[in-house]
Amino acid sequence: MAAKKRSKGTIGVIGLGIMGGAFARNLAAGGWRVIGYDVSAPARRAAERAGVELASSAIDVAEKAPIILTSLPKPQALMDTVRAIAALKLSRKTIVEMSTFAISDKEKAERILSKAGHVMLDTPVSGTGAQAQNRDLVFYASGDTAAIRRITPALETFGRHVYDVGAFGNGSRMKYVANLLVAINNVASAEAMVLGMKAGLPPQVIFDLIKSGAGNSRVFELRAPMMVKGKYDDVTMKIDVWDKDMQVIGDFARKIKVPTPLFDATKPVYRKAQKEGYGAQDTAAVCAVLEKMGKVKRGKTKRAAKR
Repeated sequence: MAAKKRSKGTIGVIGLGIMGGAFARNLAAGGWRVIGYDVSAPARRAAERAGVELASSAIDVAEKAPIILTSLPKPQALMDTVRAIAALKLSRKTIVEMSTFAISDKEKAERILSKAGHVMLDTPVSGTGAQAQNRDLVFYASGDTAAIRRITPALETFGRHVYDVGAFGNGSRMKYVANLLVAINNVASAEAMVLGMKAGLPPQVIFDLIKSGAGNSRVFELRAPMMVKGKYDDVTMKIDVWDKDMQVIGDFARKIKVPTPLFDATKPVYRKAQKEGYGAQDTAAVCAVLEKMGKVKRGKTKRAAKR
């Protein structure tokens, strides 16, 4: 079994949270030798149970793996990681940066690694934690084309498509576009669910009928089931983490002078969710906020019409 797991090559993963942990588990299950590290002990233990070899530090990962995936919560964590790798004087590494950060932060990291002889790719991920678990991710890879080709087999182990979107930074630009729609569609899904519930429709009926009609979206399919149950602990994206992504998108839109009225309208809803204690729960919890605002009382439904 061990030989089989090492047959495809070695991949390092720095950051074993919701997304990075799913990357590492699926790579290990797909036949790769995976060496991972995270500052969180619970995240390390979960990865180890899934067949990931634990490293003692990010430096340890870099010393052992020719390709390193980084999935980190903050730009400072990225800067600390790339400076540590650059200082090691290692042979050429390929660092695949998969977080959602400002392009300027990624460009700074790329310059540091490039001076040390390494290749960095800007490769954000389109998909939620649930999609990561199910290998239903899309990758927006940007940077060196040859390096993108080399990493594609590994990424396809835990995703469904790798797009080469051109020059370094284009991956992040595409991610901002995608996440803008996610932000809007998530709140729109909650708004629709609350309208239906306040009108007396059973939540499950709302979900089933929207899913089969023109109002459906991938975000609705992923998040509305949580809204149906009113339970948001099975987290695919924490509201507190999403707040960082929202800030990055908003800053970018303002920088290039693009109006985003619908995106801007969602911000108070997410902020209210944080203030009401939903920060550690899934972003679908915006439904609970709108339910409270709309004085919705679950359980009061009208008899659904027969098909």
